[in-house]
Amino acid sequence: MSIEAIKQTKESLAHPGLNKTLGTWQLWGIAVGLVISGEYFGWSYGWASAGTLGFVVTSCCVAAMYITFIFSFTELTSLIPNAGGPFAYSRRAFGPTGGYLAGFATLVEFVFAPPAIALAIGAYINVQFPSWDPKTVAVGAYIVFMSLNIIGVQVAATFELFITSIAIFELLVFMGVVSPGFSLENFVRGGWGGQDEFSIAAIPGMFAAIPFAIWFFLAIEGVAMAAEEVKDPKRSIPIAYVGGILTLLVLAIGVTVFAGGSGDWTKLANINDPLPQAMRSIVGENSGWTHMLVWLGLFGLVASFHAIILGYSRQIYAQARESYLPSYFSKIHPKYKTPHRAILAGGFIGIAAIYSDDILSFGGNSLTANIVTMAVFGALFMYILSMMSLFKLRHSEPQLERTFKVPMYPFFPGFALLTSSICLMAMIYYNPLLAGIFFGVMFLGLIVFLLTSGTRQ
Repeated sequence: MSIEAIKQTKESLAHPGLNKTLGTWQLWGIAVGLVISGEYFGWSYGWASAGTLGFVVTSCCVAAMYITFIFSFTELTSLIPNAGGPFAYSRRAFGPTGGYLAGFATLVEFVFAPPAIALAIGAYINVQFPSWDPKTVAVGAYIVFMSLNIIGVQVAATFELFITSIAIFELLVFMGVVSPGFSLENFVRGGWGGQDEFSIAAIPGMFAAIPFAIWFFLAIEGVAMAAEEVKDPKRSIPIAYVGGILTLLVLAIGVTVFAGGSGDWTKLANINDPLPQAMRSIVGENSGWTHMLVWLGLFGLVASFHAIILGYSRQIYAQARESYLPSYFSKIHPKYKTPHRAILAGGFIGIAAIYSDDILSFGGNSLTANIVTMAVFGALFMYILSMMSLFKLRHSEPQLERTFKVPMYPFFPGFALLTSSICLMAMIYYNPLLAGIFFGVMFLGLIVFLLTSGTRQ
């Protein structure tokens, strides 16, 4: 083991640990719950630029990237079960600077995803209660679920498994209710960026839809941030990851196909509640099915919202524990043994984002679309660093015990690295202003990080 690795291990042991209480099913619930809101909203923004068929092509490519990435990422998570997740892997592989870059990217992903989901929760509630302000509802959601996460990870994970199961059931109900009105003709009409036939002109729209295809699977890697709280991480983590990605893949296919074939799919693009609107086109405005979907559909949004709060708090906690962030955020609640200060810090940033319309609504995109895109920038950059870390650790520390090895090495991590890089370049091309903000803040932070390196032991 390298001197840096020994140093990192000693540093971790010097801080109070998190309780190991999570089992395999709870971890699977977190894996699916982290992402399942992506089946309820967000993806329909991709239809606006790519059309239904163009978005299918984009989504298939992204799904292939995620399958190879998750198998590769599982090796890292089983090898280094640390609450920092990607931050810990890149730090182990590339030293402090690698840790900073991965940590920054992961924080952007996990801190910016919750406000987008909170706004969707507000939109769903607004369907039932038009007088309720969606932003006020979103803030209320933050308060409720930050409190639940502070109470304890065992309670939070059990609740997560429960609401994730209901969310999956509700998606199956949605498919069943709209299936009598499904028409393939509806789905394919104008499916290539508004055109019925494929042409070269449809390709730019397919690339522009990348962030919304990624939204189907975004944040599943957050399971890594609960790794320190798993009873048997070497067994549970691979099962949770593989089972989770397969569950989400099946649901993503079913939701988009049935929603797109239920009527005029163009009416579902650029809205935060496509499933209730799709169901209305089949069963009518005042049907009990629609009201049921709105209420039960909230479980899907809540599942992701709740789980990502768990994810961002562990990321903030892990970075603060290693002095990458102020040590104030590394404190554990004396009674509940949870990183309560980290939970509140991420919530403060998320609530600020909710009320940042004037700042974050630009480039012809809505607030939600820009928040989603920013979260995807963080995710893709982190995926690239994680795959590079896997290759580096295979070379520099081959003696480490790897209880799970990625199949088809080096093809799987290589494919994930290549496709993540292509997606990131496409994102930069189609979102230059957001890219400038992301990389500008990251490198300004890097300068500060390097200048203050002497203050970290």
